[in-house]
Amino acid sequence: MKMDKAAKKSKRAARAGKEVVLPGLAVSPGVAIGSAHLRESGEIRVLEYQIGASAVDDEQARFRQAVTKAKRQLDRLKNKATRFHGAAAEELGFLLEAHHQMLGSSRLLSGVEQRIATARQNAEAAVAEEIAEIAAAFEQVDDPYLRSRAEEVREVGMRIVRTLSDQKLSDFSALPRGSIVIAETVTPADTALMDPREIGGFATVMGGAEGHTAIMARSLGLPAVLGVAGLLEAAHTGDTLIVDGSNGAVIVNPAEETLAEYQQRRRAFKREARALDRLRDVPASTRDGERISLAVNLELPREIDQAVTVGAEGVGLLRTEFLYMNRDDLPDEDEQYDALRNIVEAMDGRAVTIRTLDVGGEKLMSALGETLEDSANPALGLRAIRFSLTQRKLFEAQLAAILRASAHGPVRILLPMITTVSEVREVRKALNTVIRRLRRRKVKIADPLPPLGVMIEVPGAALAADSLARVSDFFAIGTNDLTMYTLAIDRGEERVAHLYNPLHPAVLRSIQFSVEAALRARIPVSVCGEMAGDPRYTALFLGLGVRELSMTANALPRVKSRILNLDLQAAVRRASVIMDQFDSGRIAALLDDFNALA
Repeated sequence: MKMDKAAKKSKRAARAGKEVVLPGLAVSPGVAIGSAHLRESGEIRVLEYQIGASAVDDEQARFRQAVTKAKRQLDRLKNKATRFHGAAAEELGFLLEAHHQMLGSSRLLSGVEQRIATARQNAEAAVAEEIAEIAAAFEQVDDPYLRSRAEEVREVGMRIVRTLSDQKLSDFSALPRGSIVIAETVTPADTALMDPREIGGFATVMGGAEGHTAIMARSLGLPAVLGVAGLLEAAHTGDTLIVDGSNGAVIVNPAEETLAEYQQRRRAFKREARALDRLRDVPASTRDGERISLAVNLELPREIDQAVTVGAEGVGLLRTEFLYMNRDDLPDEDEQYDALRNIVEAMDGRAVTIRTLDVGGEKLMSALGETLEDSANPALGLRAIRFSLTQRKLFEAQLAAILRASAHGPVRILLPMITTVSEVREVRKALNTVIRRLRRRKVKIADPLPPLGVMIEVPGAALAADSLARVSDFFAIGTNDLTMYTLAIDRGEERVAHLYNPLHPAVLRSIQFSVEAALRARIPVSVCGEMAGDPRYTALFLGLGVRELSMTANALPRVKSRILNLDLQAAVRRASVIMDQFDSGRIAALLDDFNALA
């Protein structure tokens, strides 16, 4: 196979002491230079055996004791997290809390105990099978972020199995300062054990940009490259290594001149990081004075502090799925209201765009298990607004909670996966029903009412943007799904992931149609997909007429820096040239040339 030959070639070169450059995914920017340390695989062998009927109670008790012990381990990790600052502590806190919730999940607990009782499996085997089933359900989700949670589920399962079999996880405290960790895979919890003052960075064979390992690395400021084929064949403990987390490369046995070059890059990166921190209170304006609004996408309430820290001007996309996850019952109106009100109040007068529930037929949330059915293709089935409109009681409870939260600060309501005008009109009817009910109860809501906007994330919506603009108060363009649906490519499918290209002319024209429709209708339009958080695309969006961008909090300072150095009129001219192209390679070249010069 081609990959095997490449790995063998790298291995031979490394053994000969030659410089070897291995490409990978750039998931956490920065440059690390240090001595490699091979982290042995965390995989553990799961013992499987049958137990007798008389041993069921004892085996179930052994399982529950292991869960209790695993929870105590997480509590200790939480205490350890207090040494981190800001985003890292937030991210780790969220991660550990999610793991804690999974350990308390009735689905997991009852599922394992049932397997022990009915299949007479030992606890380790029962945990392994139950975890595999739950993780498989997550992997069916089309949302990359949610799909990546399968990794966490497996990690929780490994923790229980490790506890059951009394195996301990070694940490990194004994490594020499500045070491670079290399491994087949590194879990988020492994990453939490890496002290950025002691560990230089890490690289792995497995992993993706959407996983929590990558998020943790970015939060901790650890340079990291994931998905490096041939890494463990070429690099060994003690080798000198460079991890280029900005460009996605690992260099084994760097030549003297390469080493000097990267030492210079590392100094420059640190200078830039310090400069970005100073941009927090600087308005995002182009050099010729055009003001751009920069907001954040939020998955969880815990992320608010980070959003405020980086100077976000609002929440451009609040995903409400967190209210329904890791539980077996549905949140009522009051519970949703309390959660949303806290977020709105925490943003202290800055607008919060709340997206209504976006789930599909993938059995993601056990709380919705009875209302969701299997779908042959979840991405094209009963999901998002289609699902909400079939569950009026559920939907109206969410709308009521949002309207009540709007009394505490500026709120916008965002509808996912809209494809037709009739869907928006049907939502407005439901909204009016809820408004009348709240007013009869003399419940306070915002006056004027929150704007009602739609996500532009499928080609049908982009091509019908003129019609949708007539019934919508604003647009939010979701570039992730828009690219996936336009090109019919799932990034999670390894065999076609390389074809996923947001610079494909069809994707860009869909964005252009949507922006122009919004501008003609004089309604706001924002971009909230991954492209919004990548400075590479900033000039193109501004050139197309976008003035609102929403992204992860970590990405905001770099996008702001890009805006501050942009000339809007030059960006408009370059966008015009780009939109005349029909080849994505030519488009990329034109964009990158502009970014290099302007």
